[in-house]
Amino acid sequence: MRNLALHWKIIIGMFFGIVYGIFANNMGYNNFTTDWIKPWGIIFVNLLKLIAVPLVFASLIKGVASLSDISRLSKIGSRTVMLYLFSTVISVTIGLFFVNTIKPGDSFSEEKKIELREKYSSKADLKINDANNLKNNGPLQFIVDIVPVNIIGSASKNKNMLQIIFFAILFGIAIIVIPDGKTEYVRGFFDGVNEIILYMVDLIMRFAPYGVFALLASLVVDFGASIDLFLALGYYSLTVSFGLLLMIFVVYPLLLKLFTKVNYFSFFKAISPAQMLAFSTSSSAATLPVTMDRCENNVGVSKEVSSFVLPLGATINMDGTSLYQAVAAVFIAQAFGYDLDLSAQLTIVLTATLASIGAAAVPGAGMVMLVIVLSSIGIDPEGIALIFAVDRILDMLRTVVNVTGDATVATIVASSDNQLNLSSSKK
Repeated sequence: MRNLALHWKIIIGMFFGIVYGIFANNMGYNNFTTDWIKPWGIIFVNLLKLIAVPLVFASLIKGVASLSDISRLSKIGSRTVMLYLFSTVISVTIGLFFVNTIKPGDSFSEEKKIELREKYSSKADLKINDANNLKNNGPLQFIVDIVPVNIIGSASKNKNMLQIIFFAILFGIAIIVIPDGKTEYVRGFFDGVNEIILYMVDLIMRFAPYGVFALLASLVVDFGASIDLFLALGYYSLTVSFGLLLMIFVVYPLLLKLFTKVNYFSFFKAISPAQMLAFSTSSSAATLPVTMDRCENNVGVSKEVSSFVLPLGATINMDGTSLYQAVAAVFIAQAFGYDLDLSAQLTIVLTATLASIGAAAVPGAGMVMLVIVLSSIGIDPEGIALIFAVDRILDMLRTVVNVTGDATVATIVASSDNQLNLSSSKK
């Protein structure tokens, strides 16, 4: 067991978590699971979130400061943002294609729609209120929110990751501009902090199989009573899943083939622990430490590139979330009997792309952004009540796409800048 690779241990933990969850449902151990097993999964996620901010802060400062001049930062940054936006538009387009072809909303009965709306209306109202607060802001509020008022306050919440990134980049730029002699000790300090945090990541990941077991066991227990609901929403779930799988197995391999010399099977094997962790935690931010570790040590991406591209991607690159928003918006419109024209669907492409930039890299954030997408095409936001039942499972799947997209873009950027060690990707 000790000689097994990490991803196999995580898979085993996932398998036994699902098996135990089914067993607990049948034997009436729901309360025992909630009280004695679920907390260990929460602790595991909290440990990952604990180091997310210091990891991003230290690694990004180290990455920016390692650039020889400002032009290097501009070159890498512009490529990164363009690739992220490009992949997001592709994912939204794929989602719209599948949902318009399969038309999962047409299979919803009126009785089931009323039942689900009554069951989840209270949860929907909470998301609608959060989204209304965002929607009422001005068009430049997103840019305003990037600049922190108090970096200490920003560091206290993972959802403020863009503010952390902004300050870290500004700090790193200042280190580049100031003569080396005056920043020698500062560079050394952040080098040391970065190494310490990476070792903490290694310690936490030793607990990953057990944390994943606890997470999935509790998830199965929580949703076990909704089997009929999962079947009723099967078409919708399959539509989202088809789009997400197309991104993983077609779009990303194609991008790697066009822009790099990396073998996708080797790439997939290298980042599989991060994908498994993304599936179990539904959080790109929580998975970020593992994604960075696998990209650097197993794919061959330089630390200079990974420490800039991946933290940025965990915040603004949400390919899976964008695809889900497109499918969910049209699905809800179909269920309500609305026929969306071309202009409405183009609005979905634009809104989902921009909304994904501001989505927090934590479980459930996409639901809030979906309300904004629905509002942009004139659909009653209460329609999100229809998809609450399966959102948690699909959230897990789309986070895998988010993380895979981050790793793909990091690999492409590293390759374009001659900072990709191909020998590492063959391990």
